[in-house]
Amino acid sequence: MDPKKAAKDVADKVADAAESVVEKATDALTPQIPGAPGPAPAPLKEPTEPVPPLPPKPDQAAPQARTATGADTGADPHVRTQQGAHLTTATGVKLRDTDHSLKAGSRGPTLLQDHHLREKITHFDHERIPERVVHARGSGAHGYFEAYGTAESICHAAVFEKGETTPVFVRFSTVLGNRGSMDTARDTRGFATKFYTREGNWDLVANNIPVFFIQDGIKFPDIIHAGKPHPDREIPQAQSAHDTFWDFVSLHTEAQHHTIWNMSDRGIPRSYRMMEGFGVHTFRLVNAEGVTSLVKFHWKPKLGVHSLTWEEAQMLGGVDPDFHRRDLADAIESGAFPEWELGVQVFEDNPEQVFEGIDLLDPTKIVPEELAPVQPIGRLVLNKNTTNFFAETEQIAFHAGHLVPGIDVTDDPLLQTRLFSYVDTQLSRLGGPNYNQLPINRPHTEVNDMFRDGFHQHAVHSGVAPYKPNTLDGGCPFAAGADLSEEQTKAFTDAAVRVAESTKVRENPVSYDDHYSQTRQFWLSMSPVEKEHIIRAYTFELGKCYEQAIKERQLQALANIDPVLCAEVATGLGLPAPEPTVPLTDLAPSPALSQLTGGPWPGDGRMVGIVVDPDGDLDGVTEVRTAILAAGMVPLIFAPHGGKVGGLDVQRTFATGRSVEVDAVLVAGSPVPAPDARPLREEKAGAADTPTLDPRVTMLLEECFRHAKAIGAWGAGVDALAAAGIATDAPGVVTGSAGAEVLTEVQTLMGTHRAWERLGAPVA
Repeated sequence: MDPKKAAKDVADKVADAAESVVEKATDALTPQIPGAPGPAPAPLKEPTEPVPPLPPKPDQAAPQARTATGADTGADPHVRTQQGAHLTTATGVKLRDTDHSLKAGSRGPTLLQDHHLREKITHFDHERIPERVVHARGSGAHGYFEAYGTAESICHAAVFEKGETTPVFVRFSTVLGNRGSMDTARDTRGFATKFYTREGNWDLVANNIPVFFIQDGIKFPDIIHAGKPHPDREIPQAQSAHDTFWDFVSLHTEAQHHTIWNMSDRGIPRSYRMMEGFGVHTFRLVNAEGVTSLVKFHWKPKLGVHSLTWEEAQMLGGVDPDFHRRDLADAIESGAFPEWELGVQVFEDNPEQVFEGIDLLDPTKIVPEELAPVQPIGRLVLNKNTTNFFAETEQIAFHAGHLVPGIDVTDDPLLQTRLFSYVDTQLSRLGGPNYNQLPINRPHTEVNDMFRDGFHQHAVHSGVAPYKPNTLDGGCPFAAGADLSEEQTKAFTDAAVRVAESTKVRENPVSYDDHYSQTRQFWLSMSPVEKEHIIRAYTFELGKCYEQAIKERQLQALANIDPVLCAEVATGLGLPAPEPTVPLTDLAPSPALSQLTGGPWPGDGRMVGIVVDPDGDLDGVTEVRTAILAAGMVPLIFAPHGGKVGGLDVQRTFATGRSVEVDAVLVAGSPVPAPDARPLREEKAGAADTPTLDPRVTMLLEECFRHAKAIGAWGAGVDALAAAGIATDAPGVVTGSAGAEVLTEVQTLMGTHRAWERLGAPVA
């Protein structure tokens, strides 16, 4: 029999068997509620009948099946998953036992000849690779970028041609914490996108804050060492609330602009899906005529920009430290695909590289959107989760120097350092120079780089002349021409920018010296409630410092930003407020800097908790749950016990659920204390003295109220609000006679993210 046909027959049988398993399990699954760990529910007993590996879940994808040199194999991307129904060695030899090592008798020593034991343990011992020095804690997803065509006049890159759809992989991350740290730490977030364009890979390595701590990349090790845990004790983890961080930023006042962004609500986003992204640097684009423009890239989330309260962030660090990665994966699984619009601010490429007096090469400065509007050029949609976190999210390698024809860099001294640093990092993390051959990094176009050998070489190169010029390989590979009209010859051409003739110096231009005017502009652009949060953040962070001198030095920096901000923080620290040492410059406030600008925002993927009483009137709960699903949101039933209530699956019990998991709560009943509502068994049960209402429901409602979330109740649920001390006429609280009408009002309230008036300060 033809070996190829035999192999295909086996593969078909494997696929059919796997599909059968999934089909049988479909009725048992609840696809509307995300979080199922596998494509089929687990049986009660361990299976004994061999079956092939199950296929991935419908929401999962894998990198395209391409060769190490970019050729499309046409194979299913999941062809690289485990094969066959039986356990084997790494070389494909079937095994009958993996629970017992080979011994000299049942009580004798383990034998050195146990090849399976040695292989299994050795591989396990080498599973980990060095984590990233920064951005170690991350999560990613697959998707696509669709160009509007509006950038064609300023850039000839194919990725921006009208209607061009480009596969992407996006990795979100925190900066300071290690891989095991919590998602909700106050920190800068990474927003890195790999575009697999037909002209090669382009990496837009962005952050959720548009400015950086430093102006020159030579200081990057310094700011990261200052922000990381103290080297003697390795604490605090994933925090900037410590002496070394504030010592650095109070001495390097160029960091004050980034710091105030981080102390604002931007430092604790509600979700990656509700987070802006910024390219930080100014880039240079080249159009088909060779004309250059300077641009700044912006990602604008479809759901609006929204953040956690500080208390929510702290609670989630304990209740669900994986909150952001779970939120991203659950949204994709439930069909609420995250979406952003990519836009650019466009500036004339003048010799000074300055716009409206703002130095475009200074990464600590922004250009207010009121001066240069963000022009939409395309949209990003994430629609597939990863199949294997390590192979994709952990091994993806970004580089600011991964550019395509039409996109070039500028002389920003921070960007220039990044062009070196990223490659150096991958050599250490991924074991050698062939990291671009890993499946997640492989370009979706032809590769003929003449690179050879090295660790983890996946390509099998032919030819005898990996050098240029040559005649032995027919002269191949050839340099591409400059004729942009011919797609096959389009090549990357460095923009012909004049480099100023000057003396070599180690210094910054004078335009970099202003460290406070835009920092003050950010403060003046905030709403009253956002200003209160900034005051609280500075007070908390500086209050965690030990050295009094560091607190006093940072207070001086705050005095140079705004006297009110300084005075309020000084009061919290019990210190006098110093006078400014520089003139206060009042730039025009920029409404785009406030998170409260815009809306209402869609509720895609939002979590809505529904508190039910098994012994109460459950009329309306099914209707409300159906309506929540139809609106693209996710309902979570909260009940005294697991299983089912009124025929509905319970997702959270009063013992396992917490307010921080939901964006709004609906109360459909007034459940009395459940049998496990005892302080000795459940600490939350001792939180309130409400004999007519389960105390954990009281806590849930109190927290939602305190965090300004929308609350709705009908029927006996209104009695539960009264028992919990929630005023039914308070902002953001809705009551009614039927669940459907209450839900409609709650949805409207969710469009503004929170009932801001409830936080004790006017919105405007």
